[in-house]
Amino acid sequence: MAKISATALAACLALTSLSVDAFTASSPGRHVAISTGPMVRPPPPRPAATWRLFSSSSSSSSSSSSSSPSSSSAATSSTLERLPNSAVQLTLRIPPAATSAAYAKTLAVIAKQLSIPGFRKGAKIPPAVIENAWARNGGKNAIKTMAINELCSELIGPALKDEFDLEPIGQPALVTPAERLAEGLVPGEGVLEVVVKCDVWPDIRWKEAQDGGKPYVGLTGRYRRKPFDQARFDAALRDLKERYARLEPYDDAARPLAMGDACVVNMTGYLANADGTKGEPLPDAASGDNVEVVLGAGRYMEGLVEGLVGGTVGEVKTVSVRFPDALRNKDLAGKNAVFDVEILSASERILPDLTDDFAETVRPGLTAEGLEEELRKAVDSQDAQEYVPARNEALGKALAEKLEVDVPETLVTNQAREKYALMMTDMRDNGMADEEIKKLISPENFEKYKDLSREGIVRDFKISMAVDEIARLEGITVPAYQIEEQMQALKDQARKEGQNPEDMGDEEAVRRKVESTLERRMVYDFLAEHAQLEVEYAEEEKFDEALLEKLAQESLEREQQQIQQQQQQEDGGGEESGKEDSAGEKVDVDVDVVAESAP
Repeated sequence: MAKISATALAACLALTSLSVDAFTASSPGRHVAISTGPMVRPPPPRPAATWRLFSSSSSSSSSSSSSSPSSSSAATSSTLERLPNSAVQLTLRIPPAATSAAYAKTLAVIAKQLSIPGFRKGAKIPPAVIENAWARNGGKNAIKTMAINELCSELIGPALKDEFDLEPIGQPALVTPAERLAEGLVPGEGVLEVVVKCDVWPDIRWKEAQDGGKPYVGLTGRYRRKPFDQARFDAALRDLKERYARLEPYDDAARPLAMGDACVVNMTGYLANADGTKGEPLPDAASGDNVEVVLGAGRYMEGLVEGLVGGTVGEVKTVSVRFPDALRNKDLAGKNAVFDVEILSASERILPDLTDDFAETVRPGLTAEGLEEELRKAVDSQDAQEYVPARNEALGKALAEKLEVDVPETLVTNQAREKYALMMTDMRDNGMADEEIKKLISPENFEKYKDLSREGIVRDFKISMAVDEIARLEGITVPAYQIEEQMQALKDQARKEGQNPEDMGDEEAVRRKVESTLERRMVYDFLAEHAQLEVEYAEEEKFDEALLEKLAQESLEREQQQIQQQQQQEDGGGEESGKEDSAGEKVDVDVDVVAESAP
């Protein structure tokens, strides 16, 4: 069975925009288009005040200009009309001199490609002769069509960017095809009027905040996370208090040592024989005099603290211990030993209460409330990090409500195409036959999918634009050292996985992506710091993973069946065409296969 690559699936979907995304000359292999490609991030910011609000009434307007640096556009005038969904209609009025120059240039290029009987190479050939000779490649107006496309390619970009300060997205489309314009064109005579429609990068229109401040400050929302780990906080607070414990000597030498107290001891150690008796003396480094021992679980060698509890000052206790397996001294690691421990003195360890005086001792100027808050944040940082995506989702939903953006249809289509291709790939990975997937790849199915996905795509794009704009307005930038750290981490990870860091691709592109990711994290942290999010603490529900996987598979199968049934009901002949297709040679799906069924 032939396999459909993800790249081929994505290419198949390109047919959905062929009719509106480009204008093409008639001559074979000659494609003229202006394209900025899919834009992941907004164009470089234009000079602007630190803060501005866009009125919602600015979504439709008309303006004109008549200046451009290029020779063809020196006397070209242009007007612009705003259309819905961040589209514009640009009208160019191209003077006779420009059409004459473009036509002459095109003739010169074509003349070098032709060999016409009766004219030697390099000779001046009359335009009519060249047109007749070239007509077989695209009709009698083919050269004029090519000249018009050359003019459009030269003029549209500068007009949008330089004259109207707009960033085009996708490929402009001529309202009247170049072939029809060529029918009435007489180079050097009259003004050529060209009308073009194009999507442009949209502006953000922030909704005015009630208090007159920044709309993105004070966002409200709600997200869910697991409860605060109080046990970990209590342990951390106790550890902090332990550092500042006060020692008060026993007033009664006969008072037995208790857990939590401290003592000063002399220790003499021996390796333990098999029967637990004393063997060879331990090195001096393993013994010692005037050693302070805090009676706390897990602090020392296994058995030492337990052997001292209950002892009294002046008593010599024989204590059996076991050295840790991870001990640096490998001669003693994991060995059993016996210590004679003489208790010289004993003290009660008194832990301080959480008061302002204690907080001042920890750090000047710190209060008990501030200390507790800092400690809670430190204890919760690991758990909180796990729920940053949920927090950011809540922030994103709130942020999307604070602005208006006319999302260009080109961006919606491009994003939907990527998601649709991924869905087809998932279907294949889940066992659907390639022949069945081929039936689902059609302009009609894609348009339905795009309509279903539109709301989410628009919301995500609005959030993306808002986050980038906030970074600009607030001056949020990523320190260079953080970018370098992340780049180095990626290279180290590649080496760890047996890959060559040089195979990461365009390092500068990776660097920009790293910077973008870090910048967005910083913006979300800024928003969270100034937001009023409500956090719902709830224990995580434990699910049966096997059951979840089964339910997900059943859901995917039902979705696939519904799509197939809907397709069969609408086209009627789906089964017959499918049988014919499966009876023929099995080949990889590509653009040509799908294009054959396109309207």
